[in-house]
This record gives sequence, C-alpha cells and structure tokens, in this order.
Amino acid sequence: MLEVGCGAEGGLVPALVEAGYDAVGVDPEAPEGERFVRGTFQEPSCNLRLGWEAVVAGRVLHHVHPLGEGLDRLAELAPQLLVDEFARELIEEREQAWYEERYRLLAEAGAQPPGPPSLDAWRTRHPDLHGHRVLLDALRARYDERTHEWVPYLHRWLDDPESEAMESELVAARALRAVGWRWSGVRR
Repeated sequence: MLEVGCGAEGGLVPALVEAGYDAVGVDPEAPEGERFVRGTFQEPSCNLRLGWEAVVAGRVLHHVHPLGEGLDRLAELAPQLLVDEFARELIEEREQAWYEERYRLLAEAGAQPPGPPSLDAWRTRHPDLHGHRVLLDALRARYDERTHEWVPYLHRWLDDPESEAMESELVAARALRAVGWRWSGVRR
C-alpha cells in the first residue's frame, strides 16, 4: 500500500504495517524512516516504485494541481485507489454554525482543536481547492467506481469524540449534511 499525503505524523502507514501490509507513505513533511519518502508523489525525484496493490489518498486530492496529471500518476502506481475526502462547498450555514460553535466551546474548555476557528477565513486562505464534483468526475474518468459513500467529517477538525457522536447523530437525523466522502475505484 502506498499512502499519498501521509503528513508529518505518518498517516496510516504505522497501522498498515502493524496489520501486515508492506506500506510506504509519501509527503513533503513525511517523518524520517525507511517507510517514508519526503516529497510529492508527482515528483520523479521521489523514485516511487510501480506495482503497489493500492494507493490510499486521505484528504489530499483536493490540493493536487494539475489534477488530471496527478490522477494519471496514481493510476500508474497502483490499480486500486482508496480516497477519503470532503466537499468544502457543501459546508453551508447550518454546518458552519454547528462547527464553529463546537470549536468555540472546546477552545473555551481548554482544548485545542486542530481545525480552523473560522471557516470563512479558511475559505479565503484556500481558494484553489478542487470541489467534490471536479474530483469525482476526474476519478470516474480514470477508474471504475466501486464505492462512494457520504460520511460525517467536521468532527475531524474538532478532534473530539463527543463532537463525532453529535455530528453522526445530527447527520442521521438530517439536521446536518454529511460533507465527508469515501470512494474507491479500480483503474481502467
């Protein structure tokens, strides 16, 4: 398994290795070690070998430019692609209000949520992220879709189990929209 965008913490690589997979993570901020490559998966200097069984891309494809070339590279690296993403354009007034209130309450209680305190400010800092429709269209042009499901997402920016349970309940009751999505496909 190859994880693109493993981040400074190593992403899923340690858990995949513990589960018995041959796993490597690539990221410009990847940790040191034999299981990690510093750089981007698009860079030829990373010398990523071909022949992986699957690529895992968690919350990274919305940043990839140019998207088509990046997805073509992923298809070269492995026949299967597993994606975990979010649809920023589906975060509307009620989702934003819930998230920012939860963030405020957690911060007042002394927590330090890893997400942005203001989604409006976050949107201003990230104007060039791909929307979910653009990503899905590009994925479907290169892969045969196997799964696509909508899941709660905002709790990840809050890093709080209570928020995760609350968001899941609100999504199930249709009081909030699920803005996260998981997708898998097989290269054509």
